[in-house]
Amino acid sequence: MIGITIAMLAVYVIVMLGIGVYTAKKTKSVSDFVLGGRGVGSWLTAFAYGTSYFSAVVFIGYAGQFGWSYGISAAWIGVGNAILGSALAWIVLGKRTRMMTKHMNAKTMPEYFEKRFDSKSLKVAAALIVFVFLIPYTASVYNGLSRLFAMAFGLESDFAYQMIIVAMALITAVYVILGGYTATALNDFVQGIVMLIGIVAVVLCVINGQGGWSEAVSKMAEIETADGSKGAFASLFGPDPINLIGVVILTSLGTWGLPQMVHKFYAIKDNDAVKKGTVISTVFALVVAGGSYLMGGFDRLYCTVGEGETPVYDSMVPAMLQEALPDVLIGLVVVLVLSASMSTLSSLVLTSSSTLTIDFVKPRMKKENEKQEMLIMRVLIAVFLVISVIIAFNKNASITTLMSYSWGALAGTFLGPYMWGLFSKKVTKASVWVSFVLGLALTIGHMILFGFGWFPELKATVAGLCPLNLASPINAGAITMILSIIIVPAVSKFTKKPDAQQVDAVFECYVKED
Repeated sequence: MIGITIAMLAVYVIVMLGIGVYTAKKTKSVSDFVLGGRGVGSWLTAFAYGTSYFSAVVFIGYAGQFGWSYGISAAWIGVGNAILGSALAWIVLGKRTRMMTKHMNAKTMPEYFEKRFDSKSLKVAAALIVFVFLIPYTASVYNGLSRLFAMAFGLESDFAYQMIIVAMALITAVYVILGGYTATALNDFVQGIVMLIGIVAVVLCVINGQGGWSEAVSKMAEIETADGSKGAFASLFGPDPINLIGVVILTSLGTWGLPQMVHKFYAIKDNDAVKKGTVISTVFALVVAGGSYLMGGFDRLYCTVGEGETPVYDSMVPAMLQEALPDVLIGLVVVLVLSASMSTLSSLVLTSSSTLTIDFVKPRMKKENEKQEMLIMRVLIAVFLVISVIIAFNKNASITTLMSYSWGALAGTFLGPYMWGLFSKKVTKASVWVSFVLGLALTIGHMILFGFGWFPELKATVAGLCPLNLASPINAGAITMILSIIIVPAVSKFTKKPDAQQVDAVFECYVKED
């Protein structure tokens, strides 16, 4: 088994690095490095969106935890990701984002905030938020990858775990530093094909390993919930539909405000590509996310947790796959999760480095120099990876917790201002600041009270107050996102109106021909 897996990995890594070398010759400017020259087609953009969306965090962490918690109904999370996180995101944001960012010549989300709301201070604040809160998300991806590799190769030592993380960081750094966004998009297309094939194969094996669909569902129906009843884990909406909705909102609505996701709309070629990309991206999400969560929904048939023991969610999917899959498919799954994770990692590091360079470092340079900018971006890619690797060395950090706080902070601060800024001329600078401050305050406050384990009694008390567990970072992130959408138009009604001439100049992009 190990020999087959190593061979498949070797081929995969060679292809990725080859794409990096090939695209390096085509990357001659900052626009090429960050946006692929704004000429990326529908298929590449849709696959880049989907592969950046789903990584080891979903396949290993979320599928394991929510499959255990909600049973087969966890598949609704994948449906939500496809409809709300992909289809509606493309329909609502895709065309307007491409047109407005091109018109303003904005390459990053912080630069969008600066030019849309005429505020350099908003740009600086957004750049710092992006850089800081993309780090825990990156660390969660490494965490998921390392657990799968440990399963595939029988590695148990901390040193082996750390070496896997370092190797993944180095491979990501090489091809992103060489080819920038073009290398990332081409690799994402290859990685997306691997993910589609792999997910279908894995789901079939997991279900067939329990005697087929009917038999597997019957076995799930016999599993007791905490109150001793049966049938909930095989039901349509599961044992806890209220908190399931929180997961759907966080993992679906979050994409609307994540800089590494909406960045794909900046780079897409034209409005026709947006229409085609909407369909491609939705189908991709339905297969990959729907398949991942459906697979996780059967983890109780493969994993057991003793009475009084705390479930180790991040280990459940690797354990399940080890039992359900033949050797050759273990190799495919390793490449699948590596594909999903490397695409996400490349998107994260490119977003963070370009944001910090363009929005924080460049304004402080004495004169514009594209070669120097690209050098700084490449250095910052390395810095970002080093910091995230150090965080990922902590094996006890939960994958889902790291991702939830990252998504909650980023989408909770950016979603409302970004979305309303595309549609309404009435959005004020003050409302953007309120969204920034509120999103950060809620996220950091929740981390202090519940995330670090400093107040276990408070966490238990809050968790039992109402059906919606407010101590959960997932629900906290979902609430923060919704508040951002509500608060921006509300605050805009009572604060100083924006300069009409400046806003009209921005919105000219919608009346001009594409």
